[in-house]
Amino acid sequence: MARRTKEDAVATRNGLIDAAEQVFREKGVSRASLSDIAQAAGATRGAIYWHFKDKVDLFNAMMDRVTLPLEQGYGEFESSTCPDPVQRLRAVMALVLRGVASDERTRRVFEIALYKVEYVSELVGVRDRHVAASEGFTQQLARDFALGAQHQGVVLPMAPIEAAIGLHALFDGLIRNWILSEGGFDLVGVGGACTDAFLLGLGLSLPVSLCAEVCGLPS
Repeated sequence: MARRTKEDAVATRNGLIDAAEQVFREKGVSRASLSDIAQAAGATRGAIYWHFKDKVDLFNAMMDRVTLPLEQGYGEFESSTCPDPVQRLRAVMALVLRGVASDERTRRVFEIALYKVEYVSELVGVRDRHVAASEGFTQQLARDFALGAQHQGVVLPMAPIEAAIGLHALFDGLIRNWILSEGGFDLVGVGGACTDAFLLGLGLSLPVSLCAEVCGLPS
């Protein structure tokens, strides 16, 4: 009986977070009320306060339930065993773009985090999370740019960190525009072509194939 009660509590909590995703996406975080969320969940405000301190706590729970694209990319860079830094870079970028395009929950939460919230007051911590993920991802890109240039005997036309900032901006812009256009273009295909064009523009040669398995990454 105790186990069932615990399962019910987990189900209720997840249902409230699901409803929060829906309401935050429709109304924006600042305009969404706990009453709106409770109504969408078919619950009461009391149920929300049983599981969460306030709207900010509920918002943070929603964010904690997913891995945002740059956090995923940073993690994949850390775990990859690929010996070719250029191939690893291409594979990680493709993997993250596929994740955004295929995972509806990640896409919804990312849309909320980008366009439906103001990072002020209690939500400053969410901005800090984005900044930390962005910096980690950029540093990993810079590392692979430097290693790739060394591996191929190429002198990059800019510093590795500058190249990393540029590719990161390209990557981020593609995702933002894809979300704004509601999937109006092939994110994976366009993203892959843009990544390769960027690398070629820096004078780097591309591997014959893009193989996630070779890089120790999920396909």
